[in-house]
Amino acid sequence: MTVLLTSESVTEGHPDKIADQISDGILDALLSQDPLSRVACETLVTTGLVLVSGEITTDAYVDVPRLCREIIAEIGYTRAKYGFDADTCAVLTTIRDQSQDIALGVGRPVEARAGGQESLGAGDQGMVVGFACDETPELMPLPISLAHRLAARLAEVRKDRRLPFALPDGKTQVTVRYQDGRPEAVETVVVSTQHTPEVSNEEIRAEICRQVIDPVLPAELVGANTRILVNPSGRFVLGGPHADTGLTGRKIIVDTYGGAAHHGGGAFSGKDPTKVDRSGAYAARWAAKHVVAAGLASRCEIQIAYAIGVAHPLAVEIETFGTGVLPDRQLGEAVLRVFDFRPAAIIEALDLRRPIYRQTASYGHFGRPDADFSWERLDRLQDLEKAAAVYR
Repeated sequence: MTVLLTSESVTEGHPDKIADQISDGILDALLSQDPLSRVACETLVTTGLVLVSGEITTDAYVDVPRLCREIIAEIGYTRAKYGFDADTCAVLTTIRDQSQDIALGVGRPVEARAGGQESLGAGDQGMVVGFACDETPELMPLPISLAHRLAARLAEVRKDRRLPFALPDGKTQVTVRYQDGRPEAVETVVVSTQHTPEVSNEEIRAEICRQVIDPVLPAELVGANTRILVNPSGRFVLGGPHADTGLTGRKIIVDTYGGAAHHGGGAFSGKDPTKVDRSGAYAARWAAKHVVAAGLASRCEIQIAYAIGVAHPLAVEIETFGTGVLPDRQLGEAVLRVFDFRPAAIIEALDLRRPIYRQTASYGHFGRPDADFSWERLDRLQDLEKAAAVYR
């Protein structure tokens, strides 16, 4: 059976990713001073304006406007002529304490109120998803892996001036053809970069192919039928927040598996690890990656459901899409012998109260060989193999 799967990525200069980086930059700054900070930070960026809002309870102090400007400048928005500038944009803040009702549920979960010893309840209801597959060395779906690599490469050659016409905003998209469940060829690649007005479309296409696409795409998956589209709109001078309002948490599929897996619907950026939208999704990826790395399945999706103020998950379901060496029920039991999906256990096991989050806000939260993310470590392989061996 032939199937096409398409995934996209965006550069750090994309408006939504500016918002994500500001939210996670504020989170990191707070955690560096007070690791117990409770943070739900949302950012909006538009022409000449940054608006930061949310609920934050902390003993730390952060100069939010100054931090916003530093992040915007690092991304590359330093000239007012392009409609958004770190030095001249307005920064407004509207931040209040976390709701006492939410704080009660998190700090004194249902189990503790019933006489148990649980110290931390889930920060909200909802479900999260973790996924892994054996299509790439980092155990990620190939389309999203390639899309992220293209976007990161586009930013790299912009910053080091190999592409002097490139400006911070950019997007990539990759369509891969699968045959009987395995990647067979790259069908289509789209790269769009914001650019200075004087450069020609011909020069943009030639340089993007030479500097970005050719170094990234696997030669064995590219052929005469592969379609390459560079700046297909024909012009991309107006970009960034001047052209498109950006919001925290609006690129949830870019942040995860590019559409190859389900999604619980919750965004990550700006949330401290008591929010299971983030910590639960990280733990689910951690466990799913172990299942595939241990050779127990070639594809694994783990879904976890939570209720606010309850420490123990309501449900943990594992799907291996017919690729598991054990029935999914038995494999799920083995996973639960090794991985504890309660919020406090996740935070401790993955050391999530550290200022590590701004680097997650661009180019994906998973499968990142360039970043030391604890949820990507394969540190419990032997334990999982032993737990699974009971059922063989």
